[in-house]
Amino acid sequence: MTITPPDAARKAREALGLRLREIRKDAGLTGRELAAATGWHFTRVSKLEHGVQAPSNEDIRLWCAACSAEDQYTDLTAQARAVESMYLEYKRQTRAGMKQLMLKPVPLYQRTRRFRIYEHRVMPGLFQTSSYASAILKFWSGFLDVKSDVDEAVAARMDRQHVLYDNTKTFAVVLEQSVLTTRFCEPDALAGQLDRLLSVMSLPNVSVGIVPSTRQREAVGQVSFWMFDDKLFSLETPTASIEVTAPQEVALYGRMFDLLHQCALYGKDARALIIDMQDELADRI
Repeated sequence: MTITPPDAARKAREALGLRLREIRKDAGLTGRELAAATGWHFTRVSKLEHGVQAPSNEDIRLWCAACSAEDQYTDLTAQARAVESMYLEYKRQTRAGMKQLMLKPVPLYQRTRRFRIYEHRVMPGLFQTSSYASAILKFWSGFLDVKSDVDEAVAARMDRQHVLYDNTKTFAVVLEQSVLTTRFCEPDALAGQLDRLLSVMSLPNVSVGIVPSTRQREAVGQVSFWMFDDKLFSLETPTASIEVTAPQEVALYGRMFDLLHQCALYGKDARALIIDMQDELADRI
């Protein structure tokens, strides 16, 4: 079991609401009593506690004051900011073009030492060739109806691949076999991408496993996701990225990655799957 993208943001709001509820109960107040103390309608207390409505800093200040819990204000507002920034809409992030979206994770890549990546449909951006990346980004540029700067975006994506050659970093990657077969670009571009994958697999700090589509397995990843050290995991929907730092959820995705890792083939067995796909593509080029 894993948490789907919409659930991750919802659960974070609910977790914040649960903390607010616990503070109210610890203070011995009913929902109506808290509403009276803050000047709100009593239904607003329920909405905040159930994660239906996100609290503002002022809401949290009033809540803490009414419950004599001013010492929790700073921590609660920090949690509220994390919830607010968790769901990052691509439409908003790409107002200046796709290039800016490609540049956004660079600081995170620079400070991360351990990358864990699971992909079930497309090649990870860190492994992509310029031709493959161009096909992917042209689609998303049109889908999101943003500034057409695909060439600049591709260049930015290629530039951030430099982190692969930093030997202070490690990259553990699990790919579903479907990543090798998804025809998102022309056969010659896909063949070049598979060559690139074989090359990257030879790096001493990179481990790539491939889960065969016909293999009996104990775990199924519902979504692709990336993990950065043990501090953050990120996953994507068609319209937004979701970033989660809650320790329990990060640990849960770490467990999911370990299970998927156990399903994969490595070394010569993984290379054989890639070479088989290359042979199939050779007949189409």
